[in-house]
Amino acid sequence: MVLDQDHLMIRDAVRTFVSEAITLHAAQWDRELTFPKEVHRQLAELGAYGVLVPEAYGGAGMDALALALILEEIAAGEGGTSTAISVNNCPVCSILLTFGNDTQKRD
Repeated sequence: MVLDQDHLMIRDAVRTFVSEAITLHAAQWDRELTFPKEVHRQLAELGAYGVLVPEAYGGAGMDALALALILEEIAAGEGGTSTAISVNNCPVCSILLTFGNDTQKRD
């Protein structure tokens, strides 16, 4: 698949973040049973916790390909972090967007 410029930028930005903030520490987090809260906060600021959520509701407003690229890059650095991002995006956000009312979606 040939990625367009936007998807290449997303992939490269996440790849850089993962190499600088996740990969170097992943083994230590596993040994120490650590949940890297600061890294997850930074991922949330980057929009990784609401990739498919429209910007009107505070999400990143990206598409499914962007979500796949983001998950793939994070998983390459550390599987647990990728799983947390995946669970929040796929069942949590998708269910809320499908069945939530406008107030729930905004909050």
